[in-house]
Amino acid sequence: MTIGEEVVVQLNHISGDRCRLMVQAPKDMAILRGEVLERTGGERPECVFDTPRRQRQEVVWNRGKTQALNSMRQLLSRMDSGDKDVKALRRQLDVIFPPEFASNETIRAPK
Repeated sequence: MTIGEEVVVQLNHISGDRCRLMVQAPKDMAILRGEVLERTGGERPECVFDTPRRQRQEVVWNRGKTQALNSMRQLLSRMDSGDKDVKALRRQLDVIFPPEFASNETIRAPK
């Protein structure tokens, strides 16, 4: 995005729900983030706002989910015939849901 003839704002990087901007402007032009402006006693413009931080999600673990997880494990056990893809799937399942996972009632979902 170009502002006037001397200022260019460019999207530099996106990661999850955050992004990094690059601003090119003449050295004599002050560019301050809203939080820096506020620290120095200025007021943040109305159009600039903080996005709420994502809170950790909680997954309520119930009996139905425990039964589904146990069924998947049993099915994989019956499929274990030396097939490396089945073994890889079992390892992935154990990473996502360690065997002790279902013993907790409330599990914090990974970020």
